[in-house]
Amino acid sequence: MQKWAGQARMQASFAASIFNLSAAVPAFVRASTRRRAESGFAIYRNNVSAGLMNFIASRFPIVRAVVGDESFFDRGRQFVLAYPPRSPVLLSYGGAFPGFIRDLGAAAYFKYVADIAELELARARAYHAADVLPITPDAFAAVPFERFGELRVRLHPSASLVSSRFPIVSVWHSSEMGAQETARSWGRESALIARPELEVEVWKLPPGGFAFLMSLAKGLTMAEAIAEGLRESNDFDLPANLSMLIGARIVVEFI
Repeated sequence: MQKWAGQARMQASFAASIFNLSAAVPAFVRASTRRRAESGFAIYRNNVSAGLMNFIASRFPIVRAVVGDESFFDRGRQFVLAYPPRSPVLLSYGGAFPGFIRDLGAAAYFKYVADIAELELARARAYHAADVLPITPDAFAAVPFERFGELRVRLHPSASLVSSRFPIVSVWHSSEMGAQETARSWGRESALIARPELEVEVWKLPPGGFAFLMSLAKGLTMAEAIAEGLRESNDFDLPANLSMLIGARIVVEFI
């Protein structure tokens, strides 16, 4: 037991030294000379940092395209040092990246880039979410009209929502197609991200759609969700939002 505790302390010390650039090389890191030990440790530290930054780059390619390589990797290096992995499984790594960007400053630019990062993070989570068959459009058609307002639904485990005061969906789609970072209307957009089948998809929600779907996700009835959609936007269009809900195939169960 004492041996295991000692190994755990050594591992913790080693990991802390990797992500603290001012930390001395642990004494138990040895080579033929101390200088060689320090040189080898520095190479290992750089390799770990580079590997994590490359992982972040693969998870947030649109953020990288928007801010440019130099800025992205400068900030990525800061992020890796401030938020080292807590698990050997990297699938969940990078979850703090949008918040890290948001905290870089009060300028709207940081909030804009952070919202794009939220969208990309939602796509990564959707990709790894559980596979569940959605119900068919015919199931909605079979619901009696008088019961529709009482209906509650369970959304697909891959489904998530991102709301932004910036046109993040338009920018994301443009970047995916290789176009420049442009948007026809530089205004608020909300996104639905889900993987109902094989591919992760991103939809721009109609006015009031964020509140409508978020309410359904929280277990509110259809009537209550419609009321929330109307509260969010005077332009709430029920047919458009129902078409989005059904067409995106994100409902897996009536409850």
